[in-house]
Amino acid sequence: MLDALGVEVEADLTHAVPGALLVANHISWIDIYVINAALPAAFVSKEEVRHWPLIGWLAAKNDTVFLRRGSRGHARIINQQVAEILDKGKHVAVFPEGTTTDGRSLLHFHAALIQPALAAGRPVLPVAISYWELDGQRSLAPRYDGEISMGQCTSAILGRKHLIARLVTTPLRGLNGEDRKQVAADAREAIALAAGLPLVSSPLEIPDGLPAEPQSDGRPTGSRSPVPADLA
Repeated sequence: MLDALGVEVEADLTHAVPGALLVANHISWIDIYVINAALPAAFVSKEEVRHWPLIGWLAAKNDTVFLRRGSRGHARIINQQVAEILDKGKHVAVFPEGTTTDGRSLLHFHAALIQPALAAGRPVLPVAISYWELDGQRSLAPRYDGEISMGQCTSAILGRKHLIARLVTTPLRGLNGEDRKQVAADAREAIALAAGLPLVSSPLEIPDGLPAEPQSDGRPTGSRSPVPADLA
């Protein structure tokens, strides 16, 4: 898929170990393919994605763990499923921002998504994703936020002859008895540093010192994420 889209993956897997919970920032629907190209993983996604055309079928084929929002009982079942996958030495990936951004900032992390790894005694691996043009500038083409449709996002990516997706692993977290909120905060800071991103509390905040959004774009920020956004 990435080859067809003209996306090259540059991955630094220095800190990767088997059976880790991958915690990543979220920019685009192609984040999933970037992660799988470097660190094949099952993903945690909201239940509704199961019924999306094509994407739902692909997600189910990829051992996606579907989370029914608002059900504590179902959350316990999901935690057990995630723990079982991790115990087999396989990766599970989550996007704890609970939404996508345009790739120029990093939002609050929902700590509940990290709990299954901590409960199972498995490490948390923060993973930073960023997209770059050939001239070395950060690219906004892959963004899949706000009112941007998948078609518009894909067209924007195809409009570039070549894009570079950088995936950088950072030191493992959650190995010293930290609670989930501390691990979430530490992972967020590590990803922000690795991706060169500012920490913000809202997608409406405009970071300083990063490429401005093209004036001709006119696309707002918001949520187009397959990840549950109501977890705290």
